[in-house]
Order: sequence, then C-alpha cells, then structure tokens
Amino acid sequence: MMDIHQILQKLPHRYPILLVDRVLELEKGVRIKALKNVTMNEPYFTGHFPHRPVMPGVMMLEAMAQAAALLSIETLGIALDDKSVFYFAGIDGARFKRPVEPGDQLVLEVFLDRAKAGIFKFRGNGRVGTEVAVEAELMCTMRKVA
Repeated sequence: MMDIHQILQKLPHRYPILLVDRVLELEKGVRIKALKNVTMNEPYFTGHFPHRPVMPGVMMLEAMAQAAALLSIETLGIALDDKSVFYFAGIDGARFKRPVEPGDQLVLEVFLDRAKAGIFKFRGNGRVGTEVAVEAELMCTMRKVA
C-alpha cells in the first residue's frame, strides 16, 4: 500500500527515529496496518540492553504514533510541510505484553476513534506474529510551527 519512499514523502522523520518501514493496509478515516522491521542495527540496542537487546517501549509507542500520523495525513488528504508538525497530545492505557527483539517484525494496527477540533484519538496495538507486544490509546494533534 505504501513503501518506504512514499512514507519518506509523507513523514518528516528520518534515521534514527523513522520507525515505519511499510504500510500494509490503509482505510482512510478508519485504520492503518504498518510494519516495523526490527534489526540489530537500531541505535538504542547498544544500551538497551547490551546483553539482551529489547526495543524500548517508548519506541514502540512512537512507531504507533507515526502510523497514526500517516493515517491522519491520508485521511485529511494533506501533505506536511516544513511548518507542520504532528505532536503527541496524550497516551493512555499503554501496556507492554511481550518484548520486541532484533529479528522481529512489529506489525502496528491503529484505528481512528475520533477527530475533533484538530485532536485525533486512536487506539492501537503492535504484534509480533500473533502475540500482542504493545497496546495503547493515543491522542495526536497537528500544529503549525514558526
């Protein structure tokens, strides 16, 4: 549905913080299913943890937020410019159920629950295979910056 080249055109994120490698499915205004290939080359693995590398929970939440931003951008039919930023406005009910390690594919599924007054509310999860690794409710907003 969307490869890395198309993602790079839509999101301002770049290495090492770009955390969506591919969009597998997208229904505007409804849901997105995206993929993060987790490799040993991720910079956070050098310190988290050297003896047993585990993807930090905040990075899993960031990956979900980036998928949510792609869903919002596509739903609104807009393009972000240098003066637009998509910010977290809140995270609720975050739960980490399984470690995500190098070699895993984290499949992110995010649903748009509500969009009102520039605030978008999502619920989502990340799975490795059939196992839920992370789940949360996210709120994001798009703002113009100077």
